[in-house]
Formats: sequence, C-alpha cells, structure tokens
Amino acid sequence: MKVNCRSRKSWRQVCVRPKEQQLLQTQLLTIQDYGYPSGLMFPMFFCTNNYLKSEIVRASHFHEREYRFSTRAPWKYSFQPAFVGTHDLVEHRKLHFQARGFKYQKMSSPVMGKTENNVAVKDYSQELPLSNCYETAMEALSSLITRQKRGTPSSIIPKYGKLDRMQMYLKILDLEEHIAELKIIHVAGTKGKGSTCSFCEAILRECGFRTGLFTSPHLIDVRERFRIDGLDISEDKFLLYFWDCWNRLKEQVTEDLPMPPLFQFLTVLAFKIFVCEQVDVAIIEVGLGGTNDSTNVIKEPVVCGITPLGMDHTEVLGDTLGQIASHKAGIFKPQIPAFTVHQLSEAMDVLHEKANELAVPLKVVEPLDERKLEGLKLSLSGDHQYTNAGLAVSLCKCWLQRTRNWEKIFQNDNEEANMPKAFLRGLATARLSGRAQVVYDSSSNCHSSLELAENSSGDLIFYLDGAHSPESIEVCAKWFSSAVQESKQLPKLLSSFHDVEITKEVWANGYIQSERGSTAESNKISKKILLFNCMEVRDPQILLPRLVSTCASSGTYFSKAIFVPSMSTYNKVTSGNSAIPSGISNRDLSWQFSLQRLWEKIIHGIEGDVLDKGSKLDSAETLPPHEFLYEDASHCSPADGILACSSVISSLPLTIKWLRDCVRENPTLRVQVLVTGSLHLVGDVLKLLKR
Repeated sequence: MKVNCRSRKSWRQVCVRPKEQQLLQTQLLTIQDYGYPSGLMFPMFFCTNNYLKSEIVRASHFHEREYRFSTRAPWKYSFQPAFVGTHDLVEHRKLHFQARGFKYQKMSSPVMGKTENNVAVKDYSQELPLSNCYETAMEALSSLITRQKRGTPSSIIPKYGKLDRMQMYLKILDLEEHIAELKIIHVAGTKGKGSTCSFCEAILRECGFRTGLFTSPHLIDVRERFRIDGLDISEDKFLLYFWDCWNRLKEQVTEDLPMPPLFQFLTVLAFKIFVCEQVDVAIIEVGLGGTNDSTNVIKEPVVCGITPLGMDHTEVLGDTLGQIASHKAGIFKPQIPAFTVHQLSEAMDVLHEKANELAVPLKVVEPLDERKLEGLKLSLSGDHQYTNAGLAVSLCKCWLQRTRNWEKIFQNDNEEANMPKAFLRGLATARLSGRAQVVYDSSSNCHSSLELAENSSGDLIFYLDGAHSPESIEVCAKWFSSAVQESKQLPKLLSSFHDVEITKEVWANGYIQSERGSTAESNKISKKILLFNCMEVRDPQILLPRLVSTCASSGTYFSKAIFVPSMSTYNKVTSGNSAIPSGISNRDLSWQFSLQRLWEKIIHGIEGDVLDKGSKLDSAETLPPHEFLYEDASHCSPADGILACSSVISSLPLTIKWLRDCVRENPTLRVQVLVTGSLHLVGDVLKLLKR
C-alpha cells in the first residue's frame, strides 16, 4: 500500500513517495543487475530520499504503533539522477555477469518511466544473484582496510587531518549541510556504548519515531552496524547506498585525498543512509576515543553521552584515565547538554573541566532504579546494564525535550513520578548481540530442539560477551557467575538458529525462554569451560587473572580453558554468508600458547618462568580426548611438567565440533562455555552456531 510519508500511517504500512518511486525502483534494479565489481566505475545513482518499494521493505516483529510526530519540516531538496543510456546498462550488466561467472540473459520487458526532471529511465525486472553482488561489495570494503598496526605512527604524513578528510568526503557526497538536519544523540565511552545506544534506539522507536542506529563493530555481517527502525539494513538498501558512496568517492580520489579507510567509509555511509532514509533521530556510537574519531564531524548534536570510562586502547588514547577521559570528552560541543555516569575522580575531574570550557551543562546520572521498571526486566543482561539504562533514559528525555516532543507525547504523564510506558517497552526490548548473550546450541542434539528427549545427549550452552578491557572483563565475570548459578533454578535459556517455529518467543536481545525442566535436567553435571582469545594489543596478564578471581569470588570455577585463534582476519570484511575456512594449515599459534602458559600459572599459582622450562604446552596437532573435558581443574597437577587444565586447538570450527561431540556422547553433561576476550571471537562463534 502506498501512503504519503509525511502522514505516517501505521508503521507496518510502507512509505513511498509516489512521484519518485519509479526512479528509485530503476536505481535499485540497476544496482542489483550490476553489483559493481571492485575497481570498475559505473554510472552514478543518487539518493532520492525515498523509502524503497514495498516488495523489499521488511516488516519488524516489534510492537506496532503509530508514527505521529516528526522533528523537522518536510525536505525541500532531492539528489538529481545522472542520465543513463540503455546500451550502457546492458553492456555493464554483461560485463559484471561474465566477470563473476554468470551467463548473461536478456532483460525482460522493460517499462519506460520518467524522473521528476523528465530523464527517461528503464525499469528492468528479473531474478538476480543478489548474494554474489553483496560479496562483491564486501571485497570492495576489504580493500579499505589499512595494514597499519593500531597505535603505530604512519610513515606517510597525510596532507589533511582525519576530520578534515571526513569533511571533504561528506562534501563530495553532498551530505555536509544535511547532517546538520539530523537530530543526533552522540555517545562515547569505554564500555557500555553499544548497550546505551541500543536502549536509546528502542526507547525512541517505541515513542513513535523513525530511528537510525550506527554501532561498531559488527559480529557476523557489516549490515549490523546500520539499523533502521530496529532492524539491520537490508541487502538491497545497503547495496543502493554503498555503491552510490563508493562510486562518487572513487571519482574524486587524488594523491592527497585517497579513498577513506574502512571505519571512515562506514561512518560516511551511516550518514548517507540516515539522511536518505529521513530518520527522525540518529543514535551514533563513537568508534574510538572521541576527539579524533571519525564520527566527530557532528557539529551540533541534540545531546551527548559518556558511558563508564576505563583503561582501554591505551596505545592510542594514553595510559592514564585522565588522558582517556580527555579524548572521550572531545565530543562535547559548546552549550550542548551532556550526560555521564559516576566515574572515578581522575576521569570525572577531566569531564567537568572540559564541560566548563565549552559551557556544556553536564549532569551525572544515577543507575536506573529497578523499581521504576514496574516488574519488567531489562532486555540486556547484567547488573551493569542498570547504569547504561539510566544514562539512556536521561539522553532520551533530553532529546525529546530539546526537539519539543516531550509535551506532545507525554502530556498526561508525570515526568518525575513514573517512567513513560514507551520507555518501559524500549528498555524491555532493546537488543545487542554478543554482549551478555546466552545461546543454547541445539545442534549438539540430533533432533529438533522443540522435541528434546530426556537423556538423549548432554547440553551445550554458550555465554557470549566480547569483553576485552580490565573493567569489562570483570563485569563479564560477574554476569557469567550470576547466569550459571541462576540456571540451576530457572528454566533453560534457549537460542536456536535452526527452528523457525520458535522465533515467536524470541526475546529482544537474541535468546529464547523455553520450559524444559525435569529431574533428569537438574541432575546433569555442569562443567564450566573458558573459550578465550584476545588481540595482542591487549594485556592478558591483567584480563585473565581478573576473570578468574572475580568468578572465584562468586563461587564459579572453570573446569578447563581452551585457547583458539579467531576465524576472522583483519584484512577482510565478511558477510553472514561468507565461506567458513575448512581447515587451518601452518597457523601461527604462538600467541595462543602464550595465553595457555599464563592460564596454567594462574590456576596453579606458579610464579616466575617455571612453565617455560619444561612444560609440555607446545602441540595442538590433535584434539584432546573427550575425557579431558570431564575432569575438573582441581585434578590438574603440574607434576612431570604436564599441565592438563587447558588446551590449544588450531581452529574454531574444530573446537565447536569437538564440544558438540563431547556432549552428544555424554547425556549427563551440561557444558557451559564462556566465550570472551574478543568481539571477533564472539562473532565467529555466533556465525558457526548459525550455520
């Protein structure tokens, strides 16, 4: 059904501007036709500020509501399309399909249409290998990854600074002045940025606004970084906006202004998407730091937020909390309200100092009082989420007030006494993968997870959290300890990627509650396993001891630890459909063996270099026997230099298969695997479980 975008009927209806629909359909089909192989230039296709045609718009499963308010007047401009010749379109399509190994087929009955400036364009309809076009885009993105190690000074001094280049990219894309019309919430911090932004997005979406959310990193597919109305952007829309940005920037490349590195390009793409999709609010998560972050081209946000600060990215931001706080406060803008949570005094002093310099009204927010939830639960797990939720509530209230929407929506609500119902719905439905996420692996059972037979096999449950800083690893340890202890009394948390029927019960943060209690279940033997990897720029000598001690203080102890390299490589962007490496040959596992040696020292309380002199921790040629999993760490002994509290396995797919085999053959076993240390590792595990 076509409706006028400004009237905004029920959000399940599709908004399309009638006068520009034909142009956008043609652009979309052309993008799908050609896929634009990397390195080739194609005719320009410009955004027309439409929502795409109804056949490709996906409906959300979230709460239905009415869009009643807008934060700005209707737009008075549109990007003008370039003329495209029919012969050129046909030839480019032939070229693409031949290059990608597809046989060219003739186009089916073209339909003539006209744009608003009377340029004739043909609308071609046909079946297209869209997934292949998407992988081509991933190849193009991968070419933007710099090989420079983070924190290492570049040997080439660029003519323009990062933010200057960002402004130039935005100007090339005609986005410079339109970003100012976006009503932005800008969020920086060390930990909790993604959660805070997700809470903000869900709250304002439940208030009836069209939302855009930009976060990083992605776990499985790059489209996760761009959400419109709570959903990852579709492949169709992604390709439309991606190739428009890519081609227009590629045309302007010079020696002084090269193509932007990956995160800069994705940031520009986010602005492109949000401008063209005409979102009412854009929630933007800072990538790294604040002052020099690519997102800091935002000149006048509606409100800024600073989440909890800690020691992370010290190679870039400095090795003191004050230096890090100074970078984070770089997103403050003159007289623009800002909110933060309670910080250590060294950080708080710097935030107040920076705020005073810019006349920023900075308020410190208390964690959300659980009683205000009126019996509901936060959709994101962990006690620390009350801090993030409290900050999100303050940011959303300020945004609504400054955009003059608070009185319109909540005119009958007491602002101080009660939490608005829309806020409660948002806090209860926000989602963020890979952070305090519980996934039950149904693949370890040989039958449908809906027809689980008692005693058929053991249980394999993954607890995923991408913690990689000292502060976040401590929070992760507290959450894991609480979650595994609650699982003894509460029904199972089940997340199955394989059964479509049960998705109606999906909780917003990605897992499902399933009634599966029985005497046999309660008698299962639980083994807690750590599956760990971290980047070499991290300090495992801080991360691992803090993880162990925090868990131990809650009565949680690991039976074994497994150290494994991530599948993800830092020189390639992959999608959810990208091939998984079948095997790893000649993989350098020296870092994993270093982690293993450190773990054994921690578990056995060994000081010095005892392990380095004779311990047999240098082989990952074969998988450990299944019996390895069944013994507790208390049975491990450093006698004879053989330490069996941990193992290094050469690949993640082998590790997941081995864990599944272990629980499949032992019906009395419940294996609870904490996956942490790296968001890349968490994303790789999720990708394997999805397969």
